[in-house]
Amino acid sequence: MSRLSYAVKRAVKMDYRRMWQTTDYLKKKSGKSRTWLMKDMLRCALKYNAGYMDYKIAEMYRLTDAQKQTVITRGISNSIVRRMNDKAYWHFFDDKTQFNEKFGKYVHRDWILIGPDTDLTALQSMMDRHPALIGKPLEGSSGQGIYKYEKKDWQDGARAFHEKLCADGIGILEEIVIQHPQMARLCPTSVNTCRIATLLGDKQQGIVYAFLRIGNGKVMDNVDCGGMAARIDLDSGKLLTVGADKAGNTYEKHPMTGTSIIGFEIPFWEEAKAMCLEAAQIVPQLRFVAWDVAITENGPTFIEGNSFPSHAVPQFAAHYPDGIGILPEFRKFIDV
Repeated sequence: MSRLSYAVKRAVKMDYRRMWQTTDYLKKKSGKSRTWLMKDMLRCALKYNAGYMDYKIAEMYRLTDAQKQTVITRGISNSIVRRMNDKAYWHFFDDKTQFNEKFGKYVHRDWILIGPDTDLTALQSMMDRHPALIGKPLEGSSGQGIYKYEKKDWQDGARAFHEKLCADGIGILEEIVIQHPQMARLCPTSVNTCRIATLLGDKQQGIVYAFLRIGNGKVMDNVDCGGMAARIDLDSGKLLTVGADKAGNTYEKHPMTGTSIIGFEIPFWEEAKAMCLEAAQIVPQLRFVAWDVAITENGPTFIEGNSFPSHAVPQFAAHYPDGIGILPEFRKFIDV
């Protein structure tokens, strides 16, 4: 799809009310007029396939043309996914039960499929073994439709609990991952996961980027649920940057715990990298996968893999203070 045709397609589907609200925010943040911002946003849409959220998150108003060319926009990200990932194999990642089965070697927790044929005896056994459980829809992203259940939620027995799970749209029920105490120092309310993206490129294969997603008081660490992210140094496993959220807020220390973010070291980092690199070869038809990895006291474990990685987290402006985005990293693996 050409840049012009992509821009036209996006223009038809665009939420213009939200775009107007975004320009209000950018006016205050940048000091530039709405007219200037609208013109520059249109230019970035046509030249760089950037939507208004790309423009906001990467703060493209402050970038030179040379810097703008290094931002991974939605249009560029979409083209990479279409090129690298055979859609016929997405189901191994998009269906959470298929993911758990395919990558069972790296999923170290109890789980059960929830549906009309769920074995209530097996469900009761799982309820007896765990004080709390996490329920998820079979498909979905951004932390939507995920619920935490405790003993009070199943006090009326397995049948009543099963009916509740079905009513909540739950497709898979899982044992809660207990994160490493070091990871809990950042934010104890959520499992803070490493987003590690592997790329089986034409030039080389390996990890193209890694970020730590950090919760901010909710059960989920996802940035769409109010969480933040910080870049991980691939060699050391230490955080390189401040935490940044989707609203443009930045944090040197976590606002809840006071833990310093820059320099924070992730346990079992070498093991987490090795796990992702090994798993990337299992379904080679998906050459670009973003793995969500939790770190426990016993090592890394998969939460899920993403067949259509979000392009938002890898382009937060706070992570690139020199204005040079992440596209140069992708170009080490593939031509973009």
